[in-house]
Amino acid sequence: MRRILVAGNWKLNGNSHSVVRLASAVVQGARELTEVDIAVCPPYVYLPAVQAQLAGSRVALGAQDASVQDRGAFTGEVSAPMLKDCGCRCVIVGHSERRSLFGEQDQDTAYKFAAVRRQGLMPLLCVGETLDEREQGVTEAVVARQLDAVLALEGAGALTDAVIAYEPVWAIGTGRTATPQQAQDVHAFIRSRIARQDAGVAAKTRILYGGSVKSANAAELFAMADIDGGLIGGAALDAQEFLAICQAGHLQGQQG
Repeated sequence: MRRILVAGNWKLNGNSHSVVRLASAVVQGARELTEVDIAVCPPYVYLPAVQAQLAGSRVALGAQDASVQDRGAFTGEVSAPMLKDCGCRCVIVGHSERRSLFGEQDQDTAYKFAAVRRQGLMPLLCVGETLDEREQGVTEAVVARQLDAVLALEGAGALTDAVIAYEPVWAIGTGRTATPQQAQDVHAFIRSRIARQDAGVAAKTRILYGGSVKSANAAELFAMADIDGGLIGGAALDAQEFLAICQAGHLQGQQG
């Protein structure tokens, strides 16, 4: 049975009171959604407060990024061992905003992926093209380059303990969403790319879609053969909207 994962990326939003309320609401609403895996990724400083709300629930704690370093004189960095110590179970790496705004390269993402895995945490690897790249017809080349950096460093077997999120940059926070078929085509390409190294791993790897996912389009997206859930941005800041997306995943899980 296909297991849908819905992860909420809260980005640089909230305060100590709002994140606790949001986490509490998600925990309450997730109790009956047994056919979907759920994670939330708050800003670093709110990890302990959110973890306190998630304790004993079915909702996992995640982080939005991690350092390539485990320890040392790297002021401002947060390491994977620290995230594990805070109760994190997954970590987003290679988000398009890290790539575009902070200049992170494919190799940087691969090293972060490895650092997260070393701690027994699940990397959530983001890949995706810009609008210019899609219009130039190089979507597959861009996604392949981003994915291959991780495969070259860690091998396909590493994806057994990881999740991939396809995020077309042109659809993040813009209100524009790839059509289910556009998303499916790229997801199928990603799976075929992994299968070149290991078909068994490719079949089991969960590939999420991220990019203006809403309750109105979640069911149609999750119904596609190679879309195994969503990485949710803006909609994750509204507990009821996020839970409605999770409900779509739950129903898809019941259908197998």
